[in-house]
Amino acid sequence: MYPALTAAIAPLNLRSCLISRRGRLEFEHYRDSATAREIAKINSCTKSILSALLCIALDRELLPGPETLASEFFPTLASSDDRRKRKITLEHLLTMTAGFEWTEFGGRNSFPRMTRSPNWVRFVLEQPLADEPGKRMEYNSGISQLLSSILTQASGMTAARFAEMRLFGPLGIEEYEWESDPQGIYAGGFGMRLRPMDMLKFGQLYLRNGRWENRSLIPEELVARSVRTAALSEDPRPGGYGWHWWTGSYSPEPDRSSCRRLDYFYARGYGGQFIYVVPAADAVVVLTKDQGKRQKPIDVFREFIAPELASRLDPEELGLFTKPKENE
Repeated sequence: MYPALTAAIAPLNLRSCLISRRGRLEFEHYRDSATAREIAKINSCTKSILSALLCIALDRELLPGPETLASEFFPTLASSDDRRKRKITLEHLLTMTAGFEWTEFGGRNSFPRMTRSPNWVRFVLEQPLADEPGKRMEYNSGISQLLSSILTQASGMTAARFAEMRLFGPLGIEEYEWESDPQGIYAGGFGMRLRPMDMLKFGQLYLRNGRWENRSLIPEELVARSVRTAALSEDPRPGGYGWHWWTGSYSPEPDRSSCRRLDYFYARGYGGQFIYVVPAADAVVVLTKDQGKRQKPIDVFREFIAPELASRLDPEELGLFTKPKENE
């Protein structure tokens, strides 16, 4: 059904490329037969799975509302000399707008310094603030570790056990791996291994607004809130950000002042790991690739898949996007 896509991805050495539409698997590519059965690192896609677990905990009233101060779980914030730290809420953590001074990519490399420390949570809490909470989004895997700790405290079990009971079990995800920190808190921002087909199941859950086989795993209103743009990220990863989900749009007519667009949200992991959810197209797309630093990667979704999905929709099914006038 996608002959042009088959030819386009042939030289890219992807581990997998899966496209599901209307609940049916329409495209399935693996680098080799073993890849379909193997679990592999999904890196920061782990963050979106953590988001789902936190939404489940909110629904079950294990967690208080997003406006709750993070100091309820980390008392050292309440006694911090920097009064701004006392204002950090769960919402700030979910949207990565807590204000911590953090360099995930390049520079001082906060992320590897965290993973080399004896206590990841303490390392994050001790970082100074660069901004007032809520002012600016700064991509920060340390914040995800705080959220994993919060889930552990609130649920009384590890994040992995909670996932098995409330998410993986219902989805039929039977095999996975997940790294943890020296205190046994599972990595909130990375470290999970899944099969491509299980990544597709997770995306399908969100496409169906939190329902799986006529059962609600996550309330529709929390799904909607978690994938709604709450902040904008700057380079090197520009885009919209919700509750540990990225948001974006594709326009088949980018040079026109008023055109249609295809909105989507997605989980993104280092090295080419993606789960895209495209509601207007009733589609889920999974892309996985091997790790390693290479030349700037091709955006497979926007270059090859989004145009295919957009071409199969009526104009009325695409959202309307109007560019601002030059004097606005």
